[in-house]
Amino acid sequence: MLWALITATALAAAAALPASAAAEPPGPGGVSDSLLLAVVASAGDDVFSTTDLTSLIDPTSTSTQHYGPYQSVSPDSGTCGNNWADDSFDRHFTVRQNGGNYTVIEQFKDGNFQTPSTTPPNTNQSPGACNTAPPPFGNGGVVSPGITGSLHGYFIITVPPGTTQLSNDPHCNAATMTNANCDTATFIDTHFSCSYGIDCTVPTFFFHYSAGDQSLTSHEWKNASADRGGNSGDIRSN
Repeated sequence: MLWALITATALAAAAALPASAAAEPPGPGGVSDSLLLAVVASAGDDVFSTTDLTSLIDPTSTSTQHYGPYQSVSPDSGTCGNNWADDSFDRHFTVRQNGGNYTVIEQFKDGNFQTPSTTPPNTNQSPGACNTAPPPFGNGGVVSPGITGSLHGYFIITVPPGTTQLSNDPHCNAATMTNANCDTATFIDTHFSCSYGIDCTVPTFFFHYSAGDQSLTSHEWKNASADRGGNSGDIRSN
């Protein structure tokens, strides 16, 4: 799915982590914030991806902070390692403080995608083509050019105990006070005293893609961590 939601700088930081079809390599285990997991279970993944988390998690707004939206674009990678589509979406970050610890939820709202990606390796393999087995096995699915659709999703980013919040600046990049070229690494690295992809990781993630009909044999793709049910479906022409 969205390996490319992290930019080249974040990819370098995450290189030591195990590979995944996710937006990035997941960290070990799952999220341990019991209240947050209860909210996810109650709301469901699709609602949790798109709702106002500040009011959902903490109606009194005493322990959460909201940042965004930040308009973003990114190539989107599939299970075969290829970039199968280009995405556009709004990033929203919700920072939850639980005692002296932090959890960051990044939501990807109002998203759209279009095939093929303009960023190599931009093959026509479908996002789920290698979901059940590595290349050259899997289902061998392909997706035609010009397929469009919608997407939404979320990351739950674990922040190690002892990490401090460096800034409450409303920009994605707190260091330069700009929103240009916003990505997950920029927000985390400039707002917290941890490094994204190294000690701040994403053990839990979920993305849902929908392409309608468009003569597709499969038009729903879910890319998710194991604790959110794993990958399923495809965006596939044949």
